[in-house]
Amino acid sequence: MALGWGVLGAGGIADRRMIPEGLVPSDMCRLEMVMDASPERAEAVGRKHGVPYTSSVEEILANPAVDVVYIATPTFVHKEQAIAAAQAGKHVLVEKPLGLNLAEGQAVLDACDAAGVKCASGYLMRFHGAHLEVRRLIEAGELGEITFGRAQLTCWYPDMPGAWRQEWRLGGGGALVDMGTHCLDLLEWLIAPIDRVAALSDTLTFDYEVEDSATVLVHFANGAHGVVDANFNVPDDAAQNVLEIRGTKGAIYADHTIGQDAGGTLRVYVPGGVAGYNAAQVREGQDIGVTVPFERINMYRAEAEAFVRAIESGSEPPVSGRVGLRALEITLRAYEAARQGRFLAV
Repeated sequence: MALGWGVLGAGGIADRRMIPEGLVPSDMCRLEMVMDASPERAEAVGRKHGVPYTSSVEEILANPAVDVVYIATPTFVHKEQAIAAAQAGKHVLVEKPLGLNLAEGQAVLDACDAAGVKCASGYLMRFHGAHLEVRRLIEAGELGEITFGRAQLTCWYPDMPGAWRQEWRLGGGGALVDMGTHCLDLLEWLIAPIDRVAALSDTLTFDYEVEDSATVLVHFANGAHGVVDANFNVPDDAAQNVLEIRGTKGAIYADHTIGQDAGGTLRVYVPGGVAGYNAAQVREGQDIGVTVPFERINMYRAEAEAFVRAIESGSEPPVSGRVGLRALEITLRAYEAARQGRFLAV
């Protein structure tokens, strides 16, 4: 039986991706109601999908047909809305970051635990088909001992009056907390827990107060090194949004897999071949690389359906609120490392 979903924050990512790609096509999800602080936007999205709309959080939480609330509002209201949803008996999927700080994130988890509802966090890069294949290859030992990882996510995000992501008090940061946090979570999921970070964080191009450029150097518990770079000042058409994983037996390079789309390319370089691929596939001229196929998975639908399965089975969501709290911890530690100009333990 499909679970009913209500959406808080019907514009932006909810309107572009989660509603049309994640909720509406799924037999496991049923869009019941949308809410947005802008009455005009709420009406437009509601009419588009033929569901009731409102600008009242209380109204959507009082709807008995709503089982799950997807929170895609600005970060500074995540805590308040997630706690209210939990207290109303609704399961919550909160877009990243979970809150402005660790205390807010922990308060969300505590409220969900107290209410007996599930909490999931929006780190959907874990559902990308290429990243699932990378994880499989790593776990199968195809790359040997992992020694290095890099993840990049960039875009062009110029000065815009009223943009909440460009104010510290509303978004909690800039390129790092908005995009780099996805990369930190992805690398930790693929390689090992991160135990130390150092970082650079600067506003190089635009006039807003948060950073438009961030670079994080990470050390993993298994000894591997890593780099995360996130920018708001690289043209979209120039961004490759790459993932690199290197090990003692070979390496993986992925382009355009970190982002909102299901596509991209994945190449594996392992001298002598990759299990499951014959020599002709592996060796292309003098190049030992092989383009590896992967399932094109819509991450928004996968994210929503994974949460529904966890709710129905009573199990921990695969990308739980605790995952979100951990990602927030690493991200905030990176900001502090940038301020102090040194490595800090995580």
